[in-house]
Amino acid sequence: MTAPIELLIDSKILNKRVTELGLELTEAYAERTPILIMVLHGAVPFLADLARSVDLELEVDAIALTRFDSGGTVNLALSPSTPLQGRDVVIVEDIVDTGLTLRSIRAHLAAQRPASISTVALLNKATRRLVDVPVEFSGFTIGDEFVIGYGMDWEGQFRNLKDIWAVLDLEAFSAEVPSVPGQVWADSDRVGA
Repeated sequence: MTAPIELLIDSKILNKRVTELGLELTEAYAERTPILIMVLHGAVPFLADLARSVDLELEVDAIALTRFDSGGTVNLALSPSTPLQGRDVVIVEDIVDTGLTLRSIRAHLAAQRPASISTVALLNKATRRLVDVPVEFSGFTIGDEFVIGYGMDWEGQFRNLKDIWAVLDLEAFSAEVPSVPGQVWADSDRVGA
């Protein structure tokens, strides 16, 4: 039987690309003080590594949303506490899929009249877009895989994996979940060695 998951992006490649994104932001925002606004909860590891790779003064804040319904409605659960008017805002997103969530976030932040808004996404699923949204800085373009690790979860689990894994068969993965974490950790440690 084929394993329901496979390694998609190992930690070494992931760390290298996040460092490159930090350098891109450093260049794009030279002599400015951007505010990085992470989308909770999936972007936490990405934001932590990205912020350390940006060689500028910067600020960090967060936004959280409730799950959207089938009509694309997004509800705000936590808004940034930092005033954004006249600021350079960089939305830090773990994954951009349909674009519905990002469109709502950008509209909410734009209402506060920042000087600029851009998005840095670790993973970009451009083929799944339902609405056109800009992603100015993109780490990796991936297909339609369901992914776990490096902040991304399945039912609240696996956010702490250091690599990104593709779930090839969600039904089989769901059925085997009690045995998968040990397998994932063992494979993850081997790959990152």
